[in-house]
Amino acid sequence: MTNNSLDEILDRYPPSREHLISILQDVQEMEGYLSREAIVRIAERLNMATAKIYGVATFYNQFRFQSSGKFHIMLCRGTACHVKGSSAALACLERELGIHPGETSADGLFSLEITPCLGACGLAPVMSVNGEIHSCVDELKIRTILADLRASAATDGDEL
Repeated sequence: MTNNSLDEILDRYPPSREHLISILQDVQEMEGYLSREAIVRIAERLNMATAKIYGVATFYNQFRFQSSGKFHIMLCRGTACHVKGSSAALACLERELGIHPGETSADGLFSLEITPCLGACGLAPVMSVNGEIHSCVDELKIRTILADLRASAATDGDEL
């Protein structure tokens, strides 16, 4: 994010703490995540400690502190998905991607996030990739999806 684009966001709001969440949402929407630099600039503008801003941002699941991968995977861990095997799906994703929830793979292709519900309980366990729902995921289906995504990235000329 450029300083100008961050300034544009900050200029939309009075320098008041009551606008912190809106500012964080706007920054994340523009940047894809909350960078350290952005948090420092917000802290300066609102005359707040960066620790206070991190405290607010970490309280809400919506905020991320790393950029998402080209393929952002969200795995549902709601009750139905848990009962139907989402813990095995999570273990498979961690093994295959070499990352844990909240992380992005070194090649920048994959990011992994856990969500409490994707609203597709009848299709459990489910995961979404960039918003596309994949139902009844198991280890074989996950490996196939990941292979297809890697092939797609190679076709697009992305690093593997």
